[in-house]
Amino acid sequence: INKTIERYQKKTKDIGINSKIVEDHSQHAKEETSNMMTKLEFLEVAKRKLLGDGLEPCTIDELQQLENQLERSLSRIRARKNQLFREQIEKLKEKEKILIEENTKLREQCGMQPRQASEEQEVYMDVETQLSIGPPERRVA
Repeated sequence: INKTIERYQKKTKDIGINSKIVEDHSQHAKEETSNMMTKLEFLEVAKRKLLGDGLEPCTIDELQQLENQLERSLSRIRARKNQLFREQIEKLKEKEKILIEENTKLREQCGMQPRQASEEQEVYMDVETQLSIGPPERRVA
């Protein structure tokens, strides 16, 4: 019976220690949740400000900082867009070279003379327009 009582006391002591550990973890989790909620609210307010909502309580300095932040973001966006355009232009130039080479091979296979680069440009340059400076001329019908 003494051994049973000792085992019971030991188990209750272990359960008491475990419950203390669980309670500590629970308290830490509550504090962490509270901190996360505060951060989330701050991020929501910042998001609304970036979207232009809820600017009434902002000071001039806060508005100036917001404007600077938006300008920096816009410049990064424009830089990325320009980079993508440059990459696309390079790909298109490579594709143009491949198509010109393919066109040259096909002309040779058909027995035609290869086109000169100047001939291809002349197609675009020989376009006549009827634009004129000054009042329109009268046409005789």
